[in-house]
Amino acid sequence: MIEQQNTIIVIPARLAARRLPGKPLADIWGEPMIVHVWRRAVEAKIGHVLVAAGDLPIAEAVRAAGGDAIVTSPNLPSGSDRVAEALRLRDPQGRYSHVVNLQGDLPTIDPLSVQRCLAGLTNESVDISTAAALITDDADVANPNIVKAIAPLGAEREVAYARDFLREVTPAHQPPFWHHIGIYAYRREALERFVQLPQSARETERSLEQMRALDNGMKIAVVRVDTVPLGVDSPADLEAARLALKEKK
Repeated sequence: MIEQQNTIIVIPARLAARRLPGKPLADIWGEPMIVHVWRRAVEAKIGHVLVAAGDLPIAEAVRAAGGDAIVTSPNLPSGSDRVAEALRLRDPQGRYSHVVNLQGDLPTIDPLSVQRCLAGLTNESVDISTAAALITDDADVANPNIVKAIAPLGAEREVAYARDFLREVTPAHQPPFWHHIGIYAYRREALERFVQLPQSARETERSLEQMRALDNGMKIAVVRVDTVPLGVDSPADLEAARLALKEKK
């Protein structure tokens, strides 16, 4: 059974984003973006929320809003490594057996999607759970910036094992296609194993970290959700996030 006291949401964030430097601290209606992500995570009500900050100003912003943050090494290669280090520093005794890795650039994430992602771990054979929403626009199918989860989901099937993750589909891939969402729930031991594995060939080729798990025989559950959060990677995305969150100001 997955219980709140055994679960932690860790939000990795750093200032050195290539397309939008400093984006965790970008202002959205008077609060840094990372605070909005932290609030959505708290609203999910599945466990403690911790921001794993690669830079002290991020941690200070979260703490000023009443949140919990820990400063990790700025030189870690990925968000997953940042999450793992935050856990080693904060929870060396292993109290938290379930870990949700929520990207720090999803200020409009639906808390229900966070809940559903965690629920994917109720199947004991699953190592990692993630989320995806149905793609209904052909332009999104063709967009290589939108990662597609290949899994036998459907109206009658809310959870399925991932078969692949792609940026570009080919005629060999048949619809429906599913928009992968940047949230992962791990069993603690699965996260610890994952960050010790070397990068796989398909991970490097596609720039998709989750391929490392599939290429090493780890089982990933894909949970169907109804909404796609806005990922903030550019000034235009930031303006869209401000518009989407106007009602929450």
